[in-house]
Amino acid sequence: MKELVLDTETTGLSVRDGHRIVEIGCIELDNLVPTNNVFHVYLNPERNVSEKAFEVHGYSDEFLSNKQKFSEVAEDFLSFIQDKKIIIHNAEFDIGHLNNELSLIGKPKINNSNIIDTLELARNKFPGSGISLDALCKRFRIDNSKREKHTALIDCELLAKVYINLIDQKEPSFDLAENNESKIILDDKRDYCKKIILPTDKELTDHSEFLKKNLKKNYF
Repeated sequence: MKELVLDTETTGLSVRDGHRIVEIGCIELDNLVPTNNVFHVYLNPERNVSEKAFEVHGYSDEFLSNKQKFSEVAEDFLSFIQDKKIIIHNAEFDIGHLNNELSLIGKPKINNSNIIDTLELARNKFPGSGISLDALCKRFRIDNSKREKHTALIDCELLAKVYINLIDQKEPSFDLAENNESKIILDDKRDYCKKIILPTDKELTDHSEFLKKNLKKNYF
């Protein structure tokens, strides 16, 4: 099942105050394993970044002035997210800004049925506890030391790990996935996933040889 983790950075909090998106980051997941398929852009918001937003992400007006506008990347963005579940922490904020950008260029809004909000997952799972991304990283012992500023791709990388823990999955072995030496099979059930790791032919042969040598040594 392909999903994607998404995060945005903006010029400020509210679209009602005319704030715009300055960065979009998306990381694709295939059966919970990040792929090499990534969407990442900095955007010229066509307005100034607020002081508070600059303190959060550090993107200055000068840095953003020569970047693409949302209208120039919209088609690529919509193609990237098409037919995928979108995982967001505090989806109301990001989707509100994305839908505002889409409406400004006459594009249809993102369908809320495709959204998984990890803030809601965390709120239901840990009522009364801290559910910020940093708090969840601390709870699940995820290293967030790179998060000196809130940048979209770093936040996506952290959220992917948080999401796996929120749905009670151990993080898959990325080495096995990258080398294609073993397969990870996931049941297609949202509330519970069982992972089955199938050994390769070489692993089976090595195991058989190991048993023969050790059984002969210890018992004969």
